Amino acid sequence: MRSSLGFNVLRTTLVFIGCLTGYFLWSLKDRMADRTLDYFLSRGKIKRRDAAEVRWEHAVNSRRRLTEALSGPAHMMEADVLMRGRDPREPIMAHPPHTDGDITLREWLQEVKALGVGIKLDFKSLDAVSPSLVLLEKEEEVLSRPVWINADILSGPGGRAGPLDPEAFLSAVSSLPADTVLSLGWTTGWTAGTENPGYSWDDVRAMEATCRRLKHPVTFPVRAALLARSVSQLSWLLQQSDR
Repeated sequence: MRSSLGFNVLRTTLVFIGCLTGYFLWSLKDRMADRTLDYFLSRGKIKRRDAAEVRWEHAVNSRRRLTEALSGPAHMMEADVLMRGRDPREPIMAHPPHTDGDITLREWLQEVKALGVGIKLDFKSLDAVSPSLVLLEKEEEVLSRPVWINADILSGPGGRAGPLDPEAFLSAVSSLPADTVLSLGWTTGWTAGTENPGYSWDDVRAMEATCRRLKHPVTFPVRAALLARSVSQLSWLLQQSDR
């Protein structure tokens, strides 16, 4: 690991976060994790091969938000996916505690494929994964762009929500194209005015064991508020990659 790790961690955090989440790249084969930059650079969407150039829109979970996001300068669209809580049961764009929304994943994909943007789908329920991937795999035009698939698959510091089952989730996404980025995180929590624990050695060792045999490039979404307490642990995790 280069001595510039601290700088890279800081810049990566600033680039990919809303205000709470940073992404750490782990590339297991060649330089596939660089496809996101390569895609936008080759199309003149960014000027430098620098992650700081990539603009994100987060929580694009409604028709209004999607219209706003697609009319703006963002390169990547992030949205949450879960199964509708009533009939017809199908993947929709919504974040818990909501169980319904005004746009389905099928409709969302049709809208985003009209523009050359990348996507990040954040799965909030395991039952939404397989039917969502069926829809995604039919959209060759979307799959030709940067695609990130996110889920919290392990319990982490302060996490109260249950993670998605890691074996079931990773089995479901294994059929995706090899350059699809898997964004694999921990459930976490944070309380103002208290001593919040960082990511423990058990947390990062469990994640390394989970990712060890994966063939896809991986990112680790982490809560930025916990970084200062987790530098040694997250540095070790990054060092396990051949990137």
